[in-house]
This record gives sequence, structure tokens and C-alpha cells, in this order.
Amino acid sequence: MAKPDPKQAGGTSGRPVFLLVDGHAHAYRAFHAIRSLSSPDGEPTNAIFGFVKAMQRLAATCSPSHAAVVWDGGLARERLAVLPGYKANRPPMPRDLECQFDGLAAWVRANGWRSLCAEGVEADDWIGGLARMGEAAGASVVISTSDKDFMQLVGERIRLLNPADRGGELLGPEQVVAKTGVQPHQIVDWLSLIGDSVDNIAGVPGVGPKTATALLGRFGSCAGIYEHLDQVTPPRVRDALAGARETLARNRRLIALREDAAEAVSLPELRISDANGDALRKLYGRWGFRSLLAAVTPEPANQGELW
Repeated sequence: MAKPDPKQAGGTSGRPVFLLVDGHAHAYRAFHAIRSLSSPDGEPTNAIFGFVKAMQRLAATCSPSHAAVVWDGGLARERLAVLPGYKANRPPMPRDLECQFDGLAAWVRANGWRSLCAEGVEADDWIGGLARMGEAAGASVVISTSDKDFMQLVGERIRLLNPADRGGELLGPEQVVAKTGVQPHQIVDWLSLIGDSVDNIAGVPGVGPKTATALLGRFGSCAGIYEHLDQVTPPRVRDALAGARETLARNRRLIALREDAAEAVSLPELRISDANGDALRKLYGRWGFRSLLAAVTPEPANQGELW
């Protein structure tokens, strides 16, 4: 994977690089990429091994000075109140993945990064708040995720890095426009119009990505669309929008990130510390990761007493 140019992330050589990782998304990706791997005692370790390798690649790619892996703490009550079926179409987590999460968090801590999870707080929301905090603190923020909702955060100092992109391109405002036809600040309206089947959010009937892009290109926002609804063509789209005011208002509440959903954490608290070699050796030994164990700096030889 090519290493991004620091300038591409909106930074300079002296600016902190703050890496934010969508923990559950990476864990699922690793779990499905490596189908069978177990520790010497028979416990599944495929997600852990794939996750560790992915984090090592991220560190080499981004050279972060600060990092946090953020985990989902459950669905937000506010969103469930708006839409009881929010994310209800998702299958339950496989048992063989669920049992690896304690190990994942343990590795993150041993690696010198922060592992963050709060009950009832979705990782997307906390990542959004942390990204804005990092931006305000003058850092170049890189969010590692494949979730399109995060495009609403993208700016000169906040970029996305899709783990599925082998080229390692940082997605900035120009790339958001290339992918969607709209600016980052229009993403919430764009997704509200088309819906999100992954999260079980229905959009406006008959309004797909191209139509949504054209509408926002002409009228700027959902509010602008309704201010000039009589100018919308064709009539079938105008009629669909006329009957979808409440749906769009609901969707905006569901899709817009709640950046104050979790406790505030300052950038200095997220500075990467030295990895705990002893803890990593114990974890790798327990999991049977011989190649990773061999790469950890060995303990210094016991020199004995001086007298």
C-alpha cells in the first residue's frame, strides 16, 4: 500500500497525524478474510490476526502520532426512537467473532493505542466527535473505514482511508465529489434522499444517487429543494418528494453524526505510547502467532547483580 503524502491529509511535516479506526468494521473484515485460524487451545483467532496485520499496515502507511480504535457500544436510543427498525436487518454477530473482541482490545492497548467503547454510543458518532476535536487541535485526521456515512466529515484536515482500497488513496473533498457528485457538507442530504439499505433506512421512492445528485446540484440542500418544489422535474419526482417530507426529516436525524454523543477525550490523551513488549509477547504466545512473536523486540538479557 502506498504511503499517503502528508500534504494529501491536509497537513505539513510538523502537524500531528491522528488515526481513527472503526474497530468493528475492521474486525468483521478480518474475520471474513481469514476463514480458519485457531490458538493452540482451540479458540478462534482469525479476526485477531487479520486485525493486527491491518493495524500494522495502517501504522506504516499513516505514521500516526495519535491513534484510537473506537468500538460500537450498542445502538443509539435516539435513533431507535426515531426508527425502531434502525439496523434491524443486520444478522447477529457470529459467536466465533464475538469471543475475539476482548483479545482485540487487549492488543490495541498493548500496542500503545487507545481502545474506546461506551455503552449506548455508536462508534460512528464518537469517531465523528474525535475527528472534529483533532481537526480543531490542528492535527491531520485519517479515519480508516469503508462506511460512506463518514464522507460528511471530510475536509482539508479530515480524510478517509478505505481498508479495501489497495492503492491507499486518502479520500478528500475532491474524491467525495468524484464518487457522489456532491460536496461533503451535502452528504447527509444526499444519503437522506437515497436511503441506506445497510442501516435499514428507506429513501424517497424513485430517487436514486444520480437524481439526488442532480437535485442537490440545482437546489443546494433538501431545504432548498422544498423551497422550490414547484420547479422540480419530472412530476413523478416532485410528487414523491412532496409525500416524503417527514421521511427526509427522519433520515437526516438518523444519518447526521451525533458528534457530542460520548465523553470528550483530548488529543494529548490519545498520543501513541511505546508498545508494551511483554504484553505483546504474552498475547502472541497465547494465540500462537509465531511470526508476530518473533518480530517483537526480545527482552534484554539478565545481566545479574553488579555486586
